[in-house]
Amino acid sequence: MIIDTHIHLDDDRYDDDFEDVINRAYESDVKRFIIPGADPLTLDKAVKIAEAHEDIYFAVGVHPYDLEAFDSLDFEKYLSHEKCVAVGECGMDYFRLEGSDEEKESVKKEQERVFKAQIRLAKKYKKPLIVHIRDASVDSKRILLEEDAGEVGGVLHCYNADEQLLSLAKEDFYFGIGGVLTFSNAKKLVNVLPKIPLEKLVIETDGPYLTPTPHRGTRNEPAYTRFVANKMSELLDMDVQTIEEITTENARKLFHIF
Repeated sequence: MIIDTHIHLDDDRYDDDFEDVINRAYESDVKRFIIPGADPLTLDKAVKIAEAHEDIYFAVGVHPYDLEAFDSLDFEKYLSHEKCVAVGECGMDYFRLEGSDEEKESVKKEQERVFKAQIRLAKKYKKPLIVHIRDASVDSKRILLEEDAGEVGGVLHCYNADEQLLSLAKEDFYFGIGGVLTFSNAKKLVNVLPKIPLEKLVIETDGPYLTPTPHRGTRNEPAYTRFVANKMSELLDMDVQTIEEITTENARKLFHIF
């Protein structure tokens, strides 16, 4: 069995064949799903999906691209929901910074404010974090340590293969591995994978994005976690059933889902 720890089932690209997507996942032995809170505009949709499906859970969070939504989002309402299992995806992302140096610094400071606030909410409600880090490893790690985020732990979603983040395993952070692992240009992630403690590995799709080989160029979906598990099995020289058992147990422990 596989748990897809990061799948945007509230994305409208799943609307036309949603139940088929879920059934294909079940047929591939993918049995649990977590919808991250990446888009406040579809958060209520994610809640309804989770309420209608026993095996689907959601998280509440504000992505670093949606900072303006943070102050108006009623976090408390969602965090008290029985199907809410995490805070995020939240974090730091410098990839799209534009403008003058002064403007870039202003955005960085706002990202930090919103990230810290979400860490504090996670600690208040005792929920793990789903952390997004892109081109911002140094600041992200600093903030997680300064805010004592290890108190609740979490997952580094779509782990960027930056080795300086590996020490966060000691702070109860897990590493989300998805379709990127199967890409021909993913040498950095391929090389760092064996350095991640086995007890800190979880599997994700990030669907509809980052579709694994051999389906690159099409919409990603939970059934394709099978290709990620197979690639992990190959690289770690372990049978795929063991990979599934380890990553599933890790996800259960992190998100408290059974």
